[in-house]
Amino acid sequence: METSETKRLNIGSRQQWLEARIELLKKEKAHSRARDELTRARQALPWVKVEKAYTFEGPDGQVTLGDLFGDKGQLIVQHFMFDPEWDAGCKSCSFMADHMDPSVVHLAHRDTAFAAVSKAPLAKLVAYKKRMRWSFNWVSSFNNDFNRDFHVSFTDDELERSTCQYNFREGVSFPAREAPGISAFAKDDSGNVCHTYSVYGRGLENVMTAYDLLDMVPKGRDEAGKNMYWLHRKDEYANGS
Repeated sequence: METSETKRLNIGSRQQWLEARIELLKKEKAHSRARDELTRARQALPWVKVEKAYTFEGPDGQVTLGDLFGDKGQLIVQHFMFDPEWDAGCKSCSFMADHMDPSVVHLAHRDTAFAAVSKAPLAKLVAYKKRMRWSFNWVSSFNNDFNRDFHVSFTDDELERSTCQYNFREGVSFPAREAPGISAFAKDDSGNVCHTYSVYGRGLENVMTAYDLLDMVPKGRDEAGKNMYWLHRKDEYANGS
């Protein structure tokens, strides 16, 4: 992606702008139709019953994967990178959570619950959640295989040998023992919890609306090919802004 330093100003008349904008609109419309088609295909994926019983540590005690639904029929889980040895959550996952947190109330009115799941012990999650001023449900998978089963936690041996399984590929190299992702679940007519969808890698950008907004301005993301190098946790920017 070009940076603001390499882009050249393209100054034109209003008529030139309008003509170029109309041509771009045709491409945007085609992109919207393709996105709608992808959405239909995503929602048509087969459901897979979750056979393993997962127990998480939550603020009010132990909870199951089914408990995370509350009274809803659908559940979105953010696989939030927070290694047990870290003192703070991943800054990119924090960026994602900043977008998730205000969406929870709207999801609830569409029969959908939200929860973040991390490998770190609950005490660290509670402290960081308070620091970041989030209100969403956040539970610890420290004592279960949830992260491993959904391919967002890796062993030191896998990292050393570049044999991680991530984003539906095997033999992947990854820079940390924890990885980001989102998984969706639903309950069938019998109340069974089913896995319906997971997304990793750049697919996660779809929930980061700040990126979409930056894509509307001339400088764009201005990352010079270094993904999120500029990003800070929201309380770590200079002068608090």
